[in-house]
Amino acid sequence: MGTQSPRRGLGKRRLGAVQIVFFVVAAAGPLYAIAGGVSATYSVTGSIGVPLSFVLLAPVLALFAVGYAAMSRYVTNAGAFYPYVAHGIGRSAGTAVAYVTVLAYSSIQTGVFGLFGLSVSTWLNTKFGWDLPWWPVALLMVLVVGVGGVLRIDLDAKVLGVALGLEVAVLAVLDFALFSHPAGGSVSFTPLTPSSLFTAGAGAVFAFSIAVFLGFEGAATYGEECRDPRRTVGRATYIAIGLTAVLYIVSSLGMAVATGPDHIVERAVAEGPGLLFGLGGRYVGTAFADTAYVLFLTSQCAALLSLHNAVARYFFAVGREGLLPEGFSRTSKRTGAPIGGSLAQTAIGIVVVAIFALAGRDPFTDLFTWTGVTASTGVTIIMIAVSLSVIGFFRRRPGQETWWRRAGAPALAAVTLTAVLVLIIVDFDVLLGSAGSNPLLRWGLPGLLMLAGLAGFLRAEALRTRRPDVYAGIGGPLREGELVETR
Repeated sequence: MGTQSPRRGLGKRRLGAVQIVFFVVAAAGPLYAIAGGVSATYSVTGSIGVPLSFVLLAPVLALFAVGYAAMSRYVTNAGAFYPYVAHGIGRSAGTAVAYVTVLAYSSIQTGVFGLFGLSVSTWLNTKFGWDLPWWPVALLMVLVVGVGGVLRIDLDAKVLGVALGLEVAVLAVLDFALFSHPAGGSVSFTPLTPSSLFTAGAGAVFAFSIAVFLGFEGAATYGEECRDPRRTVGRATYIAIGLTAVLYIVSSLGMAVATGPDHIVERAVAEGPGLLFGLGGRYVGTAFADTAYVLFLTSQCAALLSLHNAVARYFFAVGREGLLPEGFSRTSKRTGAPIGGSLAQTAIGIVVVAIFALAGRDPFTDLFTWTGVTASTGVTIIMIAVSLSVIGFFRRRPGQETWWRRAGAPALAAVTLTAVLVLIIVDFDVLLGSAGSNPLLRWGLPGLLMLAGLAGFLRAEALRTRRPDVYAGIGGPLREGELVETR
């Protein structure tokens, strides 16, 4: 495929900022992220400073979004991250990021399938006494999400919008109840003090917190399908960060307030995702708690559908540019959805769930945790690369953006995210819980990300030599013909 070849596209420009917010916030799955992710953070890390980690991460992610949004005005590509790196650092580096992105986002989606299977089987056992294993539920959900991935994307957005609205409403009621019934009779802000967070294992807290935020950065994935990509991508990203940050800070603090900061860790260890709903049943009523748990299940469905749409578009973009087999770039003639990427993601889900089921591994402590920490580590690496790419991109284009957008904010984002990445790697054994002593997992999971990046880099270098026309097209064209020379 040469640079002059027509570029295959996705569906018509149907999406506005609000619809994209539905996708990216639903990918984070606020209700499942708080009930599952926040409780897991408390229990695995043993830290009571979880709310403070969200307070500190939100401005860091906002710094990242400044340069990310600025570059979205010049690069519109379903591959989101890797075209930014291709135009800002170089095409081979961009391909390395493309491979890491596919691995990271495929990882988190397969993990959520495990959590969903466990959540449904637990609910069926509690309500009806049915002893159903987690894996048949997970496999069925893989197929359901795969069907949803080939539908019209604006129809998916409407479904996600309804689900997200219900989640926010439930969390608002639960949070009000939690703060209205503080342990000991008074609201404690101890979880917001630095001494509660910056202890041994702080990096593990940040890794889990980034995993909970994961999804906000996906707005650019829909750039080819939104009505005004110059403004929509940036606007949707800022809204997503703000909305999720408020939900996570308030809810994680509310859980600690209601149990008491000294008891939040032991309660999270004992009750897991059920902690939030147990508190809800006590202070709001059993009927409401039961309804909230059902929405906890639908929250996971919404997150799975949103993640599937995002990963399918990564596959589409990478296949379109010859970095993976061309079949990944197939789109549906009827809906414009990336059917090749969708089928690939469905196949990955089936294989991974089957492997963990056959091995008898736990869907939460093994599948969900291992894939989640792998994804959060990968996304941190990707955001660092994108921040550096913004600086490199605008260094060749002085005067077209403010200094803050083209250099200041991206530089600060790169430095702070690098510090977070170092903490994550140092505390990676804490992230794995009881499996942290296994060196194969301790170094193998982050090593997979490095191998993916190396494979992508070598693939691009091979194309540079053997198919320079394909290599020249990596990252796609810039808007309005503003193509700059990249290495």
